[in-house]
Amino acid sequence: MAPHYLLQRIAEGESEVLDFKKTISSASKIAKTICAFANHKGGTLLVGVNDNKTISGVRSEDELYMLDLAAQFYVKPEISLKMVEWEMGNKVVIEAIIPEGMDKPYYAKDEDGKWWAHIRVKDQSLLASKIVLDVLKRNSGKQPNVISYTKHEESLLKYLEKNERITLKELCKMLNISRWRAQKMLVSLVSAGILRNHTTEKTEFFTLS
Repeated sequence: MAPHYLLQRIAEGESEVLDFKKTISSASKIAKTICAFANHKGGTLLVGVNDNKTISGVRSEDELYMLDLAAQFYVKPEISLKMVEWEMGNKVVIEAIIPEGMDKPYYAKDEDGKWWAHIRVKDQSLLASKIVLDVLKRNSGKQPNVISYTKHEESLLKYLEKNERITLKELCKMLNISRWRAQKMLVSLVSAGILRNHTTEKTEFFTLS
C-alpha cells in the first residue's frame, strides 16, 4: 500500500518541488524536469499520476528504464535518483526523488542533441536565462563572487525602492549601459541576495529581496 504521505502529496497538487507525469514517453523530455529540480532545491516526480490528481498507473519497468536513462545520459552532470514503486490498488506509481544538485548548473539534452539549463518555477520547468545561469555558477563557486557598488547600483536600488520591479531592457535604458554590463550587475546583486530574480514563460524581472 502507498503511504499516507504520498496520497496527501497527490492531493496537494503540483508545486515547485512536485511534478506529476501520466507516463514517460521521452528521456529528453523528462530530463528537463530532472534538471530543473536539481538546479532548484530538489523535488519529486510521481509517474502514473495525472495532472488532475487521479492515479492512472504505469508499466514500471518501462518507466524505470526511461528515468534511469534520462538521469544518466540526458542530464549533465549525471544525477542519481532514488526510485520507489508503490502499489495503489491494482496500479503502480513510481516515486522518483531528485536531490538538490551539488554541482550546479545542470543541463538537459534536447531531442536535437543540444544542452540547456532549466529551473523550477512554481509548477513549471522553464529555460534558465543567461542571468540565472551565471547566478547558479557564482553560487556554486564556479565564478568569483565580487560585488561592486557604484552609482549604477545606487541608481538601481533607489529606483526599486519606488518601483515594484525592473527588467533587463529597462535597466539598460535607464542607466544607458550595455546589456552585458547590466547582466553582470544583476548577477552580482542577485547572488548577494540584494535582488530577487523572477522568471516566467514570457519575461524575466527583478525586485528587491
